[in-house]
Amino acid sequence: MKRGCMQRNSRKEGSDVWQFCWSETRLDGKRLYHKKIVGTVEQYPDEDAARRSVVGLLSELSTDGRPTNSGTMTVAQLCDHFEQRELPKENTWRSHATKKIYKAYLTRWIRPHWQKYGLAEVRTIQVESWLRGLPLAKSSCAKIRNLMSVLFNHACRYELFDRNPIYLVRQSAKRRTPPATLVPAEIKALIDGLALRERTLVLLAASTGLRQSEIFGLKWGDIDFERGTMSVIRSIVYGVVGPCKTESSQKPVPMHPTLADALTQWRKRCTYIRPEDWVFCKQALSRPKTLLGPGDLAQVHTSCSSTSRNSEAIRMAYVSSHLLDLAAKRGD
Repeated sequence: MKRGCMQRNSRKEGSDVWQFCWSETRLDGKRLYHKKIVGTVEQYPDEDAARRSVVGLLSELSTDGRPTNSGTMTVAQLCDHFEQRELPKENTWRSHATKKIYKAYLTRWIRPHWQKYGLAEVRTIQVESWLRGLPLAKSSCAKIRNLMSVLFNHACRYELFDRNPIYLVRQSAKRRTPPATLVPAEIKALIDGLALRERTLVLLAASTGLRQSEIFGLKWGDIDFERGTMSVIRSIVYGVVGPCKTESSQKPVPMHPTLADALTQWRKRCTYIRPEDWVFCKQALSRPKTLLGPGDLAQVHTSCSSTSRNSEAIRMAYVSSHLLDLAAKRGD
């Protein structure tokens, strides 16, 4: 099965899928059989189209271990190979959020423009000019540039190509406008107009600097009211529970007494208060596992945008906890 076998399989729900099957012989002479779902019949209407998506995988099955057609491989085929090797669910090298973002950039921007280009036809200056013409923020263009570099590094790693033309592509990630921040008086005005749940969310975000994903990953068992600390050990991104973004994020976070009081009041209002229950779940639903998401927090801090000095870009600002002490002393 040097070239493998492409099969069309039916599913109980949804459209038919193409499944690629191949075998490999280990050093001890034992033959191992593998299979991988390539895509649906909507993505690849016929077997030839499905086979073109596994060109990179077929090159790995060559007898000498070297690519057989690296000169004719296109960017679309490289994207297929990258998704099959690096972005499946069973690959834990990258987080769920990173995989989702990579797939979105590949589908929305990279594939439409570069899919028909051969790897040897991609030029540094061409990529640089293309990025400058995209109707996106500089930071988004920088992410696309970095993803294209990841693609070609992937090709080099699997010996599908011998160089990375993105290495010398220049793309700034500098913001066009500085981010809007909120001073303590503005945060107080914001908090005064919120209900208990939203007020607790804003206090938590403003006084600790936690990411949205880390806030929604909190459970009641993570909060130590006696010691005035909370343990940040998980995050929720796109509805998927996973580890924090960095190791330093998992250190205990001190709680200001004002925040502790707000959390205590919120806990009295909650239906689910066991240690394994989420701090911010949708209480109106019967299942406590149904979580709030970043969109809910976005609604919280955009609903009062009319009272802010900058209504065009409202962002959550980090306020050191000692400023809450100063506000209390002034009677704010």
